Amino acid sequence: MITARAAATFEPVGRSVATARAFVRDTLQGWGCVDIVDDAVVLTSELVTNAVVHAGTAADVLCLRTDGGVRISVADRYPEREIPLQNAGQAMVHPDREGGRGLLLCGALASRWGVEYTAAQKHVWFQLELPERPAGTRSAGPALPVDALPATDSRVRVAVVQIDRAGCISFWNDDAQDLFGYDPKKVIGKPMTDFAAWPHTPGTGTGIAEALELSRWEGSYGIRGADGRVLPVYASHLRVRDADGEASTVCLLVRDHERAILQSPQRTPAPDAATQTARSAQSVVHPSDPFEVFIGSPAPDDLDGLLQRTVERARDMLDGDAAYLLLATDDETELEVRASTGLPSARQRFARVPVEAGSGRYGSARMPAVHEDLTAVPGAVPLLSGTGMRSVVTVPLKVEGRLTGSLGVAAEGPGRYTNEEALRLQFAADRIALAVERARLTELEKLRRGSLSFLVEASDLLAGTLDRDQTLALMAQMTVPTLATWCAVYTVADQTSEPELSYVLHEDEDRIDGLKTLLLKVDPPEPVPTPGARVWTAPGDAAHDAALRTSMRSLGLGHAARPSTGPGATLATASAVGGETVVLPLVARNRVIGMLTLGKPAEEHFRQEILELAEDLSRRAALALDNARLYSERTAISQSLQRSLLPPEPLPDIPGVEVEVIYRAAGEGNEVGGDFYDLFPIRDGAYGFAIGDVCGTGPEAAAVTGLARHALRLLAREGFGGPAVLERLNAAILDEGARSRFLTLLYGELWPQPDGSALLKVVCAGHPLPLRLRQDGTTEPAAEPQPLLGVMDDLELYEQTVTLDPGDVLLCVTDGVTERREGTRMLGDDGLNDVLTTCTGLTAGAVAARVLRAVERFAAEPASDDMAILAMRVPEIPAG
Repeated sequence: MITARAAATFEPVGRSVATARAFVRDTLQGWGCVDIVDDAVVLTSELVTNAVVHAGTAADVLCLRTDGGVRISVADRYPEREIPLQNAGQAMVHPDREGGRGLLLCGALASRWGVEYTAAQKHVWFQLELPERPAGTRSAGPALPVDALPATDSRVRVAVVQIDRAGCISFWNDDAQDLFGYDPKKVIGKPMTDFAAWPHTPGTGTGIAEALELSRWEGSYGIRGADGRVLPVYASHLRVRDADGEASTVCLLVRDHERAILQSPQRTPAPDAATQTARSAQSVVHPSDPFEVFIGSPAPDDLDGLLQRTVERARDMLDGDAAYLLLATDDETELEVRASTGLPSARQRFARVPVEAGSGRYGSARMPAVHEDLTAVPGAVPLLSGTGMRSVVTVPLKVEGRLTGSLGVAAEGPGRYTNEEALRLQFAADRIALAVERARLTELEKLRRGSLSFLVEASDLLAGTLDRDQTLALMAQMTVPTLATWCAVYTVADQTSEPELSYVLHEDEDRIDGLKTLLLKVDPPEPVPTPGARVWTAPGDAAHDAALRTSMRSLGLGHAARPSTGPGATLATASAVGGETVVLPLVARNRVIGMLTLGKPAEEHFRQEILELAEDLSRRAALALDNARLYSERTAISQSLQRSLLPPEPLPDIPGVEVEVIYRAAGEGNEVGGDFYDLFPIRDGAYGFAIGDVCGTGPEAAAVTGLARHALRLLAREGFGGPAVLERLNAAILDEGARSRFLTLLYGELWPQPDGSALLKVVCAGHPLPLRLRQDGTTEPAAEPQPLLGVMDDLELYEQTVTLDPGDVLLCVTDGVTERREGTRMLGDDGLNDVLTTCTGLTAGAVAARVLRAVERFAAEPASDDMAILAMRVPEIPAG
């Protein structure tokens, strides 16, 4: 049965892939299907790419929610393009090929998928099932004698309190009123933290606010009653979501001595009838070990919750002051701190220690170990250095003989633990090792799928720009705060250059300036090409020294010089960079082009999985950054070359003649165009002008353009007339052989006359004809067409003489103006002529501007060809 539906259509452009991913992610999160979001996003990305990029049509995405899962269909408008399905007679499609990769992912991630064809569309769909939520009996206890049953008051009261997402009380039942003495009207709307007396354990950051955010939580704390006394309670929290998607927490509370009413039962196999009575009687004399019920029913939904409950119960079981649990890396060479209690958890979380810390039995995490006094063997347990703990017992967590973690309990006094406690802890560790390993693998799988989705979106964003500065900004914005608290990108111009700090970002914008100032004072990391993340301690050391100097100055113990920044800013910067800092090389085309630096705030460490994801991102980012660098260099070279092919500014002033030139290069600036113009003095009273267009673009066209412009000036100043200049230029172009390009060229010589007119001699070699605008508004061609240059050996050209009277205009353009298109329409010679007839009485600059405006307005799309406009006008002679 379909319970929800969402659909959208995406245009056949590259950015639609990212938009489709966002649509599916938002839709599924709105439906509460967070467990399958990452898989759905990856599959949608591949299928929409097939539609909009490979099939070249719009993509219709349809999301359907059913009772058991979600079905997503992607349709394109190109049914003739068949899907490369697999069969027994075909080899498996290689994952690196574009065709069929989406179907490989469908087969790997989806529970069902298929392809459907219609006359107008092709539908590729996939089904993702939601994780099963078992219902019914979770566990059942044995029938016990009456004297073995838990004791309660004659009237059991279960307080039901509901907390909204802001942490305020939204419901308070009658039992809550009876237990704590508050009328509902006096507590509803107030924060739960006003009434909860949370048992703060030294060094533990978890409080009531954090407990209310967990999906499930169970434990003891106190509630301040109306009489001012604190009533110890046992609580069971459950995070729920209503029909509108609003999250809240339902709290069930009983008196602490009645905890058996809410406490999760032990997860042990039900005893058989023969042993049930004996075990029941025995449990009265020998209560079950508290660790046997540490998981409870149901178990925490997440790995962190399971590990935190484990260390808390382990500490209670052995009456310790602290406990910690470490998980092994995939290669079993290091252990990573994942949960602790009674220790500075913020500093220890994700810290790594070697599995084999030294020689002998007690130097390996693979064997149980008891240290009676750590002061006698300093450094035996590096994790506890500086914590005040003196005795510790540690045991390994193993699954099928493989080390998966280590569990330890520590105490402040010496000699607290013996082999007996080690055996008890090992017994408990053996019972929970499999549950921890399963939860860890589940978390790793979710992280892997989330990483795949992250890398897909990151690659899409990086591929969408060739701007160096934008690429640097994207690199930082993708890592902060997803992977790190702050990020700095260093770039290396060449092998002889020092790394340069190019971009800095912190999740708190107020910290960016202080962080940048600190990093500029520190020597940059070495550009080592070795792959992987390496620890960089310089920023943390510098921040610590700066904070220490600032503190000493504030106490009057330092030098009298005032610090450059205030104590608050310095200490905040030290806190921001005081955690672990790692450097990843940015290697592209076998050269280090920069470093990506990631950092954590004070006393925090990176997870190994996050570092591996950052390494994958750095490889993609390095290639994108190098592509942006190459594109920028190519653009700069092309623009410099283009400028060298045009005459230097300003153009010479011609007495009695107004001259205006407008040049517009098409494209993105990385191709040298073939259009050019020139205006130069030949001798006293004579000026040469030219406007031309070389076939094609790029270096070959640039070579002919440079040859033409310099040859025209040289030959004209040697005294050759127009036809001789062009004939010799034609021979020079043909001498270039295979590198030659044909050239259309309008060349002329101009002599201002004493009577206010201007004499022109022009040769039009295959170029659009110049147009003459008379003062009365009539127009006419000012030359006749002749053969273009660079095609035939023997050219016989001739020049034509034109006299521009006062008020006349001569307009010369390249074919980028006359061949301006809008669909099947073209401006053409007639359209240009119509524009010119409206320019009577305008200055040369106004004529050129009006022509350019008419060309730009003729079509909505940007021009695809270069344009050059040369306008010359003889001013009118003032009356009188």
